Amino acid sequence: QVQLVESGGGLVQAGGSLRLSCATPGRTDSAAVMAWFRQAPGKEREFVAAILWSGGNTYYADSVKGRFTISRDNAKNTMYLQMNDLKSEDTAIFYCAADRYNRGTITWPRRTNYDYWGQGTQVTVSS
Repeated sequence: QVQLVESGGGLVQAGGSLRLSCATPGRTDSAAVMAWFRQAPGKEREFVAAILWSGGNTYYADSVKGRFTISRDNAKNTMYLQMNDLKSEDTAIFYCAADRYNRGTITWPRRTNYDYWGQGTQVTVSS
């Protein structure tokens, strides 16, 4: 079992920055790949970014490339999402997720890969 706890959401003006955290107080060796997804009102949950826990390889959705950076701190068992140059369309609930297996980079955006999910943290970008 992997417990995921997100934090760091809030209200920010367009062009601003936020850093989200996803703490994993459980055993991180149960999570091979970790990811961020987001869900805007009335829309489906969509992939944002993912990271291979052991090697640090990353993968991003085109909509956030160059603005968001995913990272992890193995010692703290925590994953981060640094979000810069935020836009109103980034407004959503952000969720972290964990997959017990590395099924290949190209599959990382698939929601169905992920066995564990956090409760979500709200990010609101005002224009």
